[in-house]
Amino acid sequence: MSLNGPMQVLVTGAGGFVGNHLVRRLKAVLPADGQLVLADRHAGSNANLPNCKSIHLDITNADEVNRVLQSERPTHIVHLAAVAAVTAANRDVRLTWNVNFSGTQNIALAISEFLPECRLLHCSSAEVYGASFKSNTALDEMALLQPVNPYGAAKATADIMLGQMALSGLRVLRLRPFNHTGPGQNTQFVIPAFAAQIAKIERGEQEPVIRVGDLRSRRDFLDVQDVVDAYAEALLRFDDLPNGAAINLASGDARAIQEALDILVALSRVKIDVAIDPALLRPNDTPVMLGNAARARNLLGWAPTRSWNTMLESVLNYWRRQP
Repeated sequence: MSLNGPMQVLVTGAGGFVGNHLVRRLKAVLPADGQLVLADRHAGSNANLPNCKSIHLDITNADEVNRVLQSERPTHIVHLAAVAAVTAANRDVRLTWNVNFSGTQNIALAISEFLPECRLLHCSSAEVYGASFKSNTALDEMALLQPVNPYGAAKATADIMLGQMALSGLRVLRLRPFNHTGPGQNTQFVIPAFAAQIAKIERGEQEPVIRVGDLRSRRDFLDVQDVVDAYAEALLRFDDLPNGAAINLASGDARAIQEALDILVALSRVKIDVAIDPALLRPNDTPVMLGNAARARNLLGWAPTRSWNTMLESVLNYWRRQP
């Protein structure tokens, strides 16, 4: 790594679901003299971690982004902060664009102006491909970006912007993870939504019925630990990778939502029925999302290693532990 001094890694959205997992991973793999700056709208969410500095950062405030980057002077930024759920994005489209596109633009422009040597690892999403999934093939990074919801549209626009800025000298990588889950993810996402209901039913806090949306959809699911492994590897090998590269993170195996529910119900300690709730059916839902991660294997030596069943059980056990 061609750095004159130690790594100083700033993580936006450090207090979120993926952020919490990534911070623990980076603590394990960064060089001994590396430093972590944990930036979040709720400063202090990771303040109990040793050798980590926790700061407030609202990425939608360009002046605040400029001040923070000039003050902290990171060598690397992992940009996670986002409106992360499609359902939340649909509810507040203006906020989604303000955070997922304008917030990313604020960071990229601040780097260009004040820290041109800083490396930016942008955490994008497979939702950028949208209607391209209608091909029913495993999409690689050359697939057309055709988002079908506000979340995917804002992520795709940010992704394209960063690709253009890379041509002008911005040091950036764009990672596009497919659906990922694990302990700590909230119930705006399908697997935690199922697991949380099962845990409530087991505690007698809900009638023994799980309410669900469309179970026919198939998704390329990853364990969050595999995703943060890829982020950490890309960060450590940043200078060896093609600048501006887009890199899919995917398993190459699309699993039906029905299969996830069946496994979770089989793990439950009580008998549970399933009921379709029309309110949970998404407009413009994509029947199949499947990715080709050959580039991640070639560039990062990465492939997912956590098992599907273990991932599902870890989410259920997390919700069993919640009050």
